[in-house]
Amino acid sequence: MKKNSVKSIVAIGIGAALFFVLGRFVAIPSPVPNTNISIQYGLLAFMSVVFGPIEGLLIGFIGHALIDFSYGWGVWWSWVIASGVFGILMGLLGMILRIGRKDFGKADIIKFNVAQIISHIICWGIVAPALDIVIYAEPIEKLFAQGLVSAVANIVTTAIVGTMLLAAYLATKPKKGSLKEE
Repeated sequence: MKKNSVKSIVAIGIGAALFFVLGRFVAIPSPVPNTNISIQYGLLAFMSVVFGPIEGLLIGFIGHALIDFSYGWGVWWSWVIASGVFGILMGLLGMILRIGRKDFGKADIIKFNVAQIISHIICWGIVAPALDIVIYAEPIEKLFAQGLVSAVANIVTTAIVGTMLLAAYLATKPKKGSLKEE
C-alpha cells in the first residue's frame, strides 16, 4: 500500500463532498437550460493541482455524479466524465507546470489560469458535447450553447476561486530555509 494512500482517500472523500455541496447548493441557474453557474470547478482545480490527476478524476467524477443524482433527473454521464477529465487535466498540468512548487507568484497564477482555461475548453467544448452526441443523440446547437456557457462560467469562477484557494494554501506552506536553527 502506498504511503500517501490514506491522504489520497481522504482528499477524494472531502473533495467530492465539497464539490457536491458547492455544485448542488451554491449554483445560479443560467439562461441556457440545464446549465448552472457555480464555483465547484475552482475547488476541483485546486484539489487536482495539490493532490494529483487521479484524485482530481475521482473528485470530479464522484462529485458530479452525486449532483446529478440528487436532482432526480438521472446521472448525465457525458458531463460527469467531462468533470473527471477536468480533474485529470488540471492534475497533470499542475505537475508539468510545477505550479506553486516554490513561491506562488504572478508566473504561477498565469500558469494556473492558462491551464484551467485550456482544460475547461477541452472539457466543455469537446468532451461533454461529443459524449452528448454519442451517448444521448442531443441536438448540436443546444450542446454547444451549454458548452460555451459552462466553459465561460467555469473559467471565470475557477480563475477567482481556484486562484484564491491555491494562493491561500501555498501561503501556509513553510518557505525553504525558514526553519533553520540559529
